[in-house]
Amino acid sequence: MIARYTRQEMARLWSDEHRYEVWLQVELAACEAMESLGIVPKGTAEEVRARVRLDAQRILEIENVTRHDVIAFLSHVEETAGPPARWLHLGMTSSDVLDTAFAILLGEAMDRILEGVIGLRRVLRERAFEFRTTPCVGRTHGIHAEPIALGLVFARWYAEMGRNLGRLRRARESIAVGKIAGAVGVYGNLSPEIEARCLAALGLRPETVATQVVARDRHAEYFTALAILGASIEKIALTVRHWQRTEVGEAEEAFGRGQKGSSAMPHKKNPILSENLCGLARILRADALAALENVALWHERDISHSSVERIIGPDVTTLADFMLHRLRGLIEGLVVHKERCDENLGRLGGLIFSEAVLLRLVRAGLGRQEAYGLVQRNALRALSGEGRFADLLSDDPDVRAVLSKEALEECFDLPHHLRHVDAIFERTFREEPEEASG
Repeated sequence: MIARYTRQEMARLWSDEHRYEVWLQVELAACEAMESLGIVPKGTAEEVRARVRLDAQRILEIENVTRHDVIAFLSHVEETAGPPARWLHLGMTSSDVLDTAFAILLGEAMDRILEGVIGLRRVLRERAFEFRTTPCVGRTHGIHAEPIALGLVFARWYAEMGRNLGRLRRARESIAVGKIAGAVGVYGNLSPEIEARCLAALGLRPETVATQVVARDRHAEYFTALAILGASIEKIALTVRHWQRTEVGEAEEAFGRGQKGSSAMPHKKNPILSENLCGLARILRADALAALENVALWHERDISHSSVERIIGPDVTTLADFMLHRLRGLIEGLVVHKERCDENLGRLGGLIFSEAVLLRLVRAGLGRQEAYGLVQRNALRALSGEGRFADLLSDDPDVRAVLSKEALEECFDLPHHLRHVDAIFERTFREEPEEASG
C-alpha cells in the first residue's frame, strides 16, 4: 500500500499565500514587458521584487475595507515596495491578473493530477500482467457470459486511463492561456506586444479574442476532462464493489489489522474505498456542470463565474488528486481470490461455452436459427436443473445427429477462448516512449 494521502501540496497551491505570489508574478512579468518597450523605467520590476514582502493576512484585512481583492493586493504591494510599485498594473484590469494567474494555478494543479494518472496506470499495468493468464467468467448485464482473463480487466482500465491522460493533457494545453488586454480586451491602454512578452515569460499564450476575461469554454473543457476522469474512476470502483459481493467473491479491498466493517455485524468486510470513490465522482460531475454554466456571460463579461471558480478550482483539483491516490492504493492492495474465479467459471456447468456449440453446429451444416434453438433448448434445461449442459447435449439426438461426442467435447475448451489475450496485451501496452520511461 502507498502512503496515506496528504493534501498539503494541493492545499499550498490553492492557499492565499501562493495565490498572491502568482498574482505578483503576473504583475512583474507585465511590468518587465513594459520595461523592455520603454514604457516603464528599467529595473522597476526587479526593485519591486527586492522590496516587496507579501503578507496574506494583511491583504485580506485591506480587502475587508476595499471589498476588492486586486485593489487590496496592489495596495499592500505599494505599502511594502514603496514608490516603484506605482508602475504596476499600468493599463491593466483586474481580470488580466486574475485570469492569467488562474491559468497558472490550474496548470500547476493539472501537473500533479497527470502524475497521479501516470502512477495509477503503472499499477494497473503491473496487475494486468500479474493476472494475464488467470481465467475468470465474463459477464454481460451482470449475467455469466464467456470466459475472459482477469488481466484483461486491468488492461482495459489501463487503456481508459491512457485516454484520460490524453484528455487531461489537452485540457492542460487549452487552459494555458492568459490575457493582458485591458478592460474589454482591446488593449485600450496596452498593446498585443506587451501581452505577448508578458505571457511568454509566464509560459502562457494570449487568448485569441479576449473580452475582459479569458473565454470560459476553456475552463469548461478542463473541468469536464476531470469529470470524465472521475467517471472512469467510478467505473473501476464499481467493478471492485461487484467483485466483493458475497455471491461473487472474486476480489476484495485489503482489510487492515484492526479494521472494522460494521458497528452491528462483526463479520462484515465492506468495500468502503470503492463506495467512497463512486460517491466522490458525483461531485466532479456536478462541478463540471457549474463550469459549463460559466461559459455564457453578459457582453464583455459579468462576475457570475468568479464565485463558482473560487470553489470548483480548489475543490475539483484537490478531489481528483485524492481520488487518484485512493484508487491507486486500492488497486495495489486488491486481494484476488483465484479459487473463487475458478469456482464461478464452473458455476453454470459449462453453459458459458454455448456459443462455441452454436458455431460448431453451424459449421457442421445446420442453419443458424435451427442451431440456436437446439443449443438454447438444452441450455434452458440445464438452467432448470435437469442435468449438466454437456450431458444434455450429448443425449440430444438432434445434436448427436450432427456432432460426435469428441466434437462436442472440443467446444468446452477454455484455452481456446483465451488464445488472443497476448495479442490484446501487445496492442494495449505498446506505449509512447515518454510513457514507458515515466
